[in-house]
Amino acid sequence: MSSVMTGAPVAVENPAHTPAERNEAYRKIAVRLIPFLVFLFVLAWIDRVNVGFAKLQMLQDLQFSEAVYGFGAGIFFIGYFLFEVPSNLLLEKIGARRTLARITILWGFASMAMIFVKTPMQFYALRFLLGVFEAGFFPGVVLYLTYWFPAQRRARINGLFMTSFAIAGVIGGPLAGFIMSSMEGVDGLANWQWLFVIEGIPSVLAGIAVLMYLPEKPISAKWLTASERDLVTREIEAENRDPAKHSSLRAAFTNSRVWICAAIYFCVVSGNATIAFWSPSIIKELGVQGNLQIGLVSAIPFIAGTLAMVWNGIHSDRTGERRLHCALATLMAAAGLVLTGMWLHSAVLALIALTIASIGILAAFPVFWSLPSAFLAGTAAAGGIALINSIGNLAGFVAPYMIGWFKTSTGQLSAGLYFVAALEAGATVLVLAFIKTRR
Repeated sequence: MSSVMTGAPVAVENPAHTPAERNEAYRKIAVRLIPFLVFLFVLAWIDRVNVGFAKLQMLQDLQFSEAVYGFGAGIFFIGYFLFEVPSNLLLEKIGARRTLARITILWGFASMAMIFVKTPMQFYALRFLLGVFEAGFFPGVVLYLTYWFPAQRRARINGLFMTSFAIAGVIGGPLAGFIMSSMEGVDGLANWQWLFVIEGIPSVLAGIAVLMYLPEKPISAKWLTASERDLVTREIEAENRDPAKHSSLRAAFTNSRVWICAAIYFCVVSGNATIAFWSPSIIKELGVQGNLQIGLVSAIPFIAGTLAMVWNGIHSDRTGERRLHCALATLMAAAGLVLTGMWLHSAVLALIALTIASIGILAAFPVFWSLPSAFLAGTAAAGGIALINSIGNLAGFVAPYMIGWFKTSTGQLSAGLYFVAALEAGATVLVLAFIKTRR
């Protein structure tokens, strides 16, 4: 079986409908689903990475070392890895609404439970459980979107959904900074304890809302006309019958392209985890004082990354080109991380470099996730997408832990940043070697 992946999708369109009718149907779906899914992922991302802001005070209160923090931040992804594939297979069996509702409610409760942490083992246990509970959400949404959008539209749709990474960074930083600066000692709780409570409650409420808002598939979407439901259903079914696609779980797990995608994603996620978990500490080391100020400054790289993510996804769909759109993004990420490590002596230069890294990292995501759904369908898509995401997200353990280890060993962040930059460079090499543009 060839390990070379083509980088452009093949359109499957229903000739009974005009391009204008197709565009209107998919526009309605995007307007209905994407904002709500973005909202859910913003909550997930904030609950996942708010420990990076809690760290600013929590380590001092609990007498945790940087290595303890790095391990605790990263062990989330071990739980995530172990339960990712089962969660996505369950989604295919019982449906998106119940699966996504269960995930959202449980991660909200796990986040709130962080207020009870007193020891490193308690910290590790709750971070692990948060990973277990959140497992399946991101690949579940990626799979869910394949029920609604054909391959040639997925890079831009993935890009719109994945703006949630950046929106969470834009909102999460200032929000965490405000909570940390204004809630210290209220009702006897530390500011970092309030952070976990205030940011966990909305997830529980949103999980309940999932059951009432999300339809399972186009056929059950009452807000589409009968003609639009037929159009979308036929196009997705025709695409899934493509003999080039694999539909069994075994086919996904034995497909070399799935494992190549997993390796690429591991490298990409290492950079994302670095920005998410360590940017508050990096910004603090640059001399920015005060939790609110750190939160506001940390939003800058994510704002730039949001714009890059949307543009790269749209441009990739318009041109039908995937390979260079992904490779240039990861190369930019590597360069930005190297420059950040070199320029830690200068607040302005380091922030510029961190922004360059964020642009590259976030721009890679929507284009990357258009690749596996181009050759997987059905159960293979459920298992394959989850496998790619779970293996890739192991980098969420490796990168924070290694940066914490380097920081504890050397007293500096630069060595850890160079390590992650090397992984981003590895992603560039893999993309250029194994993704070929369809001619």
